[in-house]
Amino acid sequence: MMKKVISASRRTDLVAFFPEWLSSVIKEEKAQVYGPRGRVYSVDLKPEHVHTVVLWSKNFKNLLENRHQLREGLKKYDQTYFHFTVTGLGGSLIEKQVPQPETALGQLEPLVELAGRPERVSLRFDPVVYWVEGGTIQTNLSFFEKLAPRAGRLGVRAIRFSFAQWYGKSRRRAAKRGFAYVDPSLDEKRKAALVLSDIAKAWGVRLFSCSQDFLAAVPGIGPSSCIDGALLQRLHPSGEPVSLLKDKTQRRECHCTQSVDIGSYTQSCPHSCLYCYANPRL
Repeated sequence: MMKKVISASRRTDLVAFFPEWLSSVIKEEKAQVYGPRGRVYSVDLKPEHVHTVVLWSKNFKNLLENRHQLREGLKKYDQTYFHFTVTGLGGSLIEKQVPQPETALGQLEPLVELAGRPERVSLRFDPVVYWVEGGTIQTNLSFFEKLAPRAGRLGVRAIRFSFAQWYGKSRRRAAKRGFAYVDPSLDEKRKAALVLSDIAKAWGVRLFSCSQDFLAAVPGIGPSSCIDGALLQRLHPSGEPVSLLKDKTQRRECHCTQSVDIGSYTQSCPHSCLYCYANPRL
């Protein structure tokens, strides 16, 4: 039976806010998950059944410091892959509980060391946000000029990004907090993406657009498979095969391959990012 990829997690930041729970299910080798529409399911986490554990976070401090023996517990698995989101907005109204940008970037080098290979670390400059402040349009685009060099020097070769998608609940949240977001035209987004692409190229980094196929036409940008079975198979210590089929539980423009997410919507994420689409309590 083919081993599975475990995603921990798209739904909430388990590493930053639920490390004790994550460590406990790794120890027990089984997780009880409360998924969408009230569905409850159990996930087998026995190492012999797990190909790769994919961790998503905006703050890997708990892992790096081995809190609750999380780092130690993950050693039982053949491979861990890391998605590290750094937007340059940490500590602002937009990402109020996220670490300051320089603090976050300070975690990158030890994370690469923990991964064993820099290819097992993907940076997420996600999302790019525009807003009006003091009568002028502001954006975090310029932070990429700090992010790309840091990635390139450490051998991290993949950065994934998207432009903020303001769903109904995130629009209402922004209005409640007096945040005047701006949603540029597709043409403006493509022009901005081309600037990012040129910067990435200069530092030997590949840029991928996450669930926004209109950006894939921009030179130097490809569609993202944030969970990429072919890549995980290639990086696996023994080249263990894994599913290459599209994950049908994700959005239409998502190119991820199959995985099982162990985050629950009941584990509300305290990052409280204004643009968040996943947290049902915001």
